[in-house]
Parts: sequence; C-alpha cells; structure tokens
Amino acid sequence: MSSEPVSRAEQRRRTEARILAAARRLFAEVGYDRATVRAIATEAETDPGLVMRYFGSKDQLFAQASGFEAEELITGTPAQAAEQLLLALEHKLAATPIDALAAIRSMFTHPDATAEVRSAMVSRQQQAAQHLAGDDADLRAGLIGALTIGVVIGRHLLRFDGLADADPERITALLRAAVHDIAHGPAAPS
Repeated sequence: MSSEPVSRAEQRRRTEARILAAARRLFAEVGYDRATVRAIATEAETDPGLVMRYFGSKDQLFAQASGFEAEELITGTPAQAAEQLLLALEHKLAATPIDALAAIRSMFTHPDATAEVRSAMVSRQQQAAQHLAGDDADLRAGLIGALTIGVVIGRHLLRFDGLADADPERITALLRAAVHDIAHGPAAPS
C-alpha cells in the first residue's frame, strides 16, 4: 500500500501547525521566558532552525501563538449583553483557552504579552460597553472583564480549590446576578 506523496507546501503547513501548537502549550505552561525556541522545536519534533525560518523570531512566534481567538460580538440590551458575556466565560471555563493562557502567563514577564492581553481586553471591553446601561458603561465593562480574567486565572492557572473542578454552568450561575447588576448599572434608590 502506498500513500499519496505529500507536497512541500503541505509538509510546511503541517510543520508550522506543529510548531504553533507546541509553542501555545509551552507558553501556556511555562511562560515566555522559559519557553525556549529549542524546547518548542523539540516539542514539535522539528529543527530549531525551522522555527526561526517559519516564524522569524521568538517574539513573532509568541505573537501568533498567544493571539486571542476572535470572540462573538456583544449585542442587544444590557440583559442580553450580560448573558452573552456569561456564555463566553462559560466557554473559557469548559475548555482550557490555551492561546489566552499563553498570553496571561507570559504577561507578567514579557512586555509584548502585556500589550497583547491589554489590547484584547480593552477591545472587548469597549465593544461590550456599547450595550451596557448608564454613563459609566466603560467602568462596568471593565469590571466584568476583570471578573472574567480573574475567574479564568483562578481556574486554569492558580487552580483554586472548588473553582478548578467546578462545573462551568455552576460557576456562571453563581456569577449571574452580579454580572447582571453590573451590566444594568446602579439600581434606583428605593
């Protein structure tokens, strides 16, 4: 039995995919400083020279490996926006967000990672704020963002007792009232 020969372009695509996957895993596990090009190449079962050839530098590889996945746009009323943000959090809790964790773990030691995380979070915050009530929607969107990143870090990186093994739906159920209160703005005095 013979298989079809694989083209050079396909070989390159597969090697790049292996390198990118290995880089994501290592940046997420050990951060930018400790994830060396040699370790990434070993993990990807390739030569370190190919890592540099395909990605140019460790910084450029990091930029691709830690790119946040595009998230659905927030739409609708403050109540609908709150539910969409809770659903996005639930997805981040259900499956380990390797791209985001690579950036988050590395942001404490690498300025480019800090800028990457900040840029992604601010963009998401500004978009969400358009669908929250009140004059201080930017502040409230920032609070929901901080809550989200804190829960993701607590679950996936710090592995807090209870949070690390909790059902994602249970976590969002416990946060639902708080997220809705923040999304709707201050309640009228009684």
